[in-house]
This record gives sequence, C-alpha cells and structure tokens, in this order.
Amino acid sequence: MLIRFQGALTFQLSAPPQAYAVLCGLPIGWISRGGLGRDPAVTSRSGTTPSRPVRLGVALCGGARLNRTPEREGETMVAAREILTWELFGTASRELATMVAESGYEPDIILAIARGGLLPAGALGYALSVKNTYTLNVEFYTGIDERLPMPIMLPPVPSLVDVSGARILVVDDVADTGRTLKLVNEFCEGKVADSKIAVLYEKPHSEVKCDFVWRYTDKWVNFPWSDKDPVVTRMHVRDA
Repeated sequence: MLIRFQGALTFQLSAPPQAYAVLCGLPIGWISRGGLGRDPAVTSRSGTTPSRPVRLGVALCGGARLNRTPEREGETMVAAREILTWELFGTASRELATMVAESGYEPDIILAIARGGLLPAGALGYALSVKNTYTLNVEFYTGIDERLPMPIMLPPVPSLVDVSGARILVVDDVADTGRTLKLVNEFCEGKVADSKIAVLYEKPHSEVKCDFVWRYTDKWVNFPWSDKDPVVTRMHVRDA
C-alpha cells in the first residue's frame, strides 16, 4: 500500500499502520489506511503538537520505506549504502583470512591493489603469515560511481620476473565492475604459478568472480579509510 503525503513523503506499508506509527515515534492516527495526516488534537511523544509536516530523508522504519523527493534544484537523495566501520573491518579481514586458510591455499605473495586494497592486504598478510607483499596501483574510479573509460596501471609497475613459481593472492577492497581485477588477472597471467583473488565485497555485476569474498552487496560501500574528506587536497588527484 502506497501513501503519499503532500507530494514529499511516501510510505510503503506491509503491516498495520498503527505499528509504524509506534515504531516511527508518531502519534497513533497519523498513519492510516486512508492516508497520512496530522491531527492537531493528538500530541507526539515529546508532548508537542507538530505544526507542519515532518521532513524526512530516505529512511527505513520498521519495514516502512520513507522516500523523500528532492525539494530544491541540486538537492539529491542519499542512496542506501553498505557501511564498513573500523571495528567491522577487523572482523571482516579476520574472517576473510580464515576463508583463505581453510581452503588450503597458501600464497607466497600478497599483491595489494592500491589504494583500496592496501589495508585489507596488510591485514591478510599478518593473519596468513605472509611477509612478501607487492603493490600494484590501478586508477579507475574518480568519484562516487564515476570512472575512467578503462582502468590504468600507474607506475611503478612491479616486475614479476623472479616470481614465476609463486602463488599470489590478489587483494582489493571491492569487486565492483570487476574491470580492475580483470586487468590485474591479465597482468599476472603466465607470469606466476597461480593466482587467486580475495576481496571484502563483491557486487553481482562484477565481471570477475572472486575466489574469497567476505560479503556480497549491490550497494555503494563506505570504507572507513575513505569516507571522510582528505586532510590535504591535491588538484591533480581524482578521488572516489
């Protein structure tokens, strides 16, 4: 059941409306099968009578989806996101390392895809007792869901001449389109004995299906190392 309130607020209800009123902290009677309104005789939990409609952003309240459309030009709604905190990252990296260990795969080298894969790779290096780590810097994303036409490797590119017999674990934070990891796979092909991929997140549309994945999601992921503005801003650095 879809209820629209003054063109700005919509509710998708799948349970009795009174339940959502309680969960959302609204007075009983605000939400009904006939619509959503305001009863001046009914006060909220704070003891005050709202004098105008409540403006809400995108939220999820007990299963009632609240969608607010932008009111002004340039105002955008925030899409649902996967949030990885520092504490959860510790859990995620440990569980990802356990997946690798329990599979029987024993990498000789960990190849971190910079920059997003640097911290996951370091955590896996410690957890799997692998000291030999390489870094490969690939640029693709320039903003939120904004990309270059194709991923490119930035110098210096590591030489794999002396590791032809090595097993390599490629590590990145997320397999989104999968094009970055596809490029790295092609780079390693024929140069090493074997390679597998470990990521914290994989999205359903990824061109590459990773060997070890902590969590699958179709949302944009906020990582704790990149969810704040940089301390130093460089004009030539394009960033996600």
